[in-house]
Amino acid sequence: MLEEISEGIINALRLILSGDPTVISITWRSLAVSGLATLLATLWAIPLAMIIALRSFRGKRLLKAFFNALLGIPTVVLGLILYLLFSRSGPLGLFHLLYTPLGISIGQSVLVAPIVISFGVSSIEATSSEVKDLAKTLGASDTQVSLKVAKEALGGVILSVVAAFNRAFAELGIAMMIGGNIANVTRVLTTSISLETAKGEIALSIALGIILLSIVFCLSLAVNLLRRS
Repeated sequence: MLEEISEGIINALRLILSGDPTVISITWRSLAVSGLATLLATLWAIPLAMIIALRSFRGKRLLKAFFNALLGIPTVVLGLILYLLFSRSGPLGLFHLLYTPLGISIGQSVLVAPIVISFGVSSIEATSSEVKDLAKTLGASDTQVSLKVAKEALGGVILSVVAAFNRAFAELGIAMMIGGNIANVTRVLTTSISLETAKGEIALSIALGIILLSIVFCLSLAVNLLRRS
């Protein structure tokens, strides 16, 4: 067994170093799909996180608990719900999102938005009290206070966005159910790893796995280094 794994790793490294077009295509598609998903989630999740963290309103605790609960939603369950929504007979069937990269991105954005909101709220709340008091003492308006708090909590918010991207990038259930794992169309790293492993193509599976882990690790490392600098 160890010999097979070692041989698989060696062959995987050969595939990566040789610039195999299939590997490159799948990798770029994964980056594009997950990047768009993170962008779509961030566009509304960060403003909502700021509202929840900086405003006092009835049901605030319940809303925070709701998004925290969504962090643990199984991807296959969310994938099934989205499949029913995107299918021809579903309410969103007229948009033809099923088995498209855009459909995967939208599905993944729904999955990762609670990460941005929950982590973002925690980060903003952790810095808001002291900054708000200081800013108001200096005569800042509510808008100026909000902007100052957002600036101070920027590091934590960026980490929430990176965590959301990593979650989308390594996600399988939605990518499989909404994308259908169609070659050269919706096949991404996670669905390819699943498929190639089932086919017994261990070398290719390991190569794709190494790429996936390397991208996630390098991105997280880069963000942590930037925060310390």
